[in-house]
Amino acid sequence: MESVRAVFRGDDDESLLDGVDNYCNLSWENRLYAFGACFVIGIFLSVFGSIEVWLGKYTAFALLYSLGTLVALAGTCFLRGPVSQIKKMFDKDRLIASCVLIASIILTIVCGCVLKIGILAIMCCIVQFMAFTWYTLSYIPYARNAVKSCFSGCTGMECPC
Repeated sequence: MESVRAVFRGDDDESLLDGVDNYCNLSWENRLYAFGACFVIGIFLSVFGSIEVWLGKYTAFALLYSLGTLVALAGTCFLRGPVSQIKKMFDKDRLIASCVLIASIILTIVCGCVLKIGILAIMCCIVQFMAFTWYTLSYIPYARNAVKSCFSGCTGMECPC
């Protein structure tokens, strides 16, 4: 109970925040099931949102696609714990991808729901997909280097990222 009070008091002891991740009593198998369920639901929402584009419903598209990305991203919290996951998101290796991902999610929703400009929502969605892919590749050892090499080999140019 003291650790909870310390967090609400604003103590900066990181070990207190790490304790939040330890309150989950799920087994590793259950965590994998929860991650898988969130990932599948996220993909389903994104695909269903993409279908809405063809129907001309850009508001539904922006909301569903972005919600799908957020649900899939939230699923990773089952693997590491929420505090640890957020800390990892903003490591120096993932900082740019995380910021671009968050910004593109917000811009997709703004362009689709507020501005109601379909082509901008689609462009933001493409950036969102690329940022999410780049963010995901950061967890696989040497995956980003392999993608950069493939890009360089196919185009004959150096990858700018």
